[in-house]
Amino acid sequence: MRADLTRPGNGDIDLGLRGRLVTGRSGDGMIDDGTVVIAGGSIVWAGPTAELPAAVDVETTQVPLILPGLVDVHCHGAVGHTFSADAEGARRAAGYYAAQGTTSVLASLVSARPDVLLGQIEVLRALVQDGTLAGLHLEGPFITRSMCGAQDPAAIIDGDPGLLKEWLEAGQGTVRSLTLAPETAHFAELVALCRDYRVVPSIGHTDATAARTREVLGGGDGPWSATHLFNRMPPLGHRAPGPIPVLLQAARQSPDRMVLELIADGVHLDPEIVRMVFSLVGPGSIALITDAMAAAGMTDGLYTLGSLDVLVQDRVARLVSADDGRPGAIAGATSLLLENVQRCVGWGVPLADAVTAASATPARLMGLDHTDASQPGSTPLGSLATGKRADVLVATEELELVQVYRAGTPLLQERNARADHSV
Repeated sequence: MRADLTRPGNGDIDLGLRGRLVTGRSGDGMIDDGTVVIAGGSIVWAGPTAELPAAVDVETTQVPLILPGLVDVHCHGAVGHTFSADAEGARRAAGYYAAQGTTSVLASLVSARPDVLLGQIEVLRALVQDGTLAGLHLEGPFITRSMCGAQDPAAIIDGDPGLLKEWLEAGQGTVRSLTLAPETAHFAELVALCRDYRVVPSIGHTDATAARTREVLGGGDGPWSATHLFNRMPPLGHRAPGPIPVLLQAARQSPDRMVLELIADGVHLDPEIVRMVFSLVGPGSIALITDAMAAAGMTDGLYTLGSLDVLVQDRVARLVSADDGRPGAIAGATSLLLENVQRCVGWGVPLADAVTAASATPARLMGLDHTDASQPGSTPLGSLATGKRADVLVATEELELVQVYRAGTPLLQERNARADHSV
């Protein structure tokens, strides 16, 4: 008889789940017979069933697979809404992702006029403060026009520390990541501001040489990331290597300092590349992302990304060419993060590694894996461990969702409500 996973348990404990655990933690990423106990929105026990303390009196429900809620640190929207100054649209997009297993999402904002970006930050910071979003990611505008991809080249500007400080002040601690190119003006000052405001600088949309990349990574402490590695940066060449080998070396040598974003949607990267990066640097240096845009959860059709028109065909998003209306450059993606985890496993990446790269590693990168003293009431997340927020997925062995819990609240009803293009 299938258990009703929407009903809480009795007493002080809300729910006990027993099955194969994929913890997201390094060292004990898989537990064949594990138990997760949820109470008051938090995990009060997660580990081998045989070690469950006698004091934890709970009746458990047997399920196939238990995963941590997934964490997407690079996402532009869903169900017809782009993360922008539309607060209600942003709530709907975040709610859609939560019900699909991505229980924490950073809202990524593309390059725009300074006043437009400021307005978006001022609106979306409230959604971070109330827990709807996990933070904000500014993907520009201090990037390189020749590598702008699906961003408006007219919105790309030279690095401006004064502007960045204005945006970070407006964010009130909610901006967690900034994509910038090493060749932009005032790069060192921009990174110093990031450190002051606890923002992760992310190298991307760049035409930087290997030498320049190595130079900028050599100064100071603090975490770095690479925005969708391989995409919108020079290809790896044996005489003109570009930034990729330097970023790979940094991730392998200092996994606590460099995390590489990968879009494992089968469109942005070949499976061989994904397998290679996992083999070279391991899941502790990889953040699986979606880079998804408004068409996620929708049918094919016309959408926008920032100020640009995007045509989605067979779930592949491309810019609409201004000249002939034909599809142009890839413009974000439409996949869910759990789908990307499924692909990685299908491509030969161990399940525990794929889940870690979609949960614990991105959470650690953005400082979401520990209590943030500057954010009252914040609860750490990203893995199945005692004291973490009860973001828990129940899935089949084929990684099909059975139930989603966010802070202990079941979201199955929302997950079954499919969006259509009329949203």
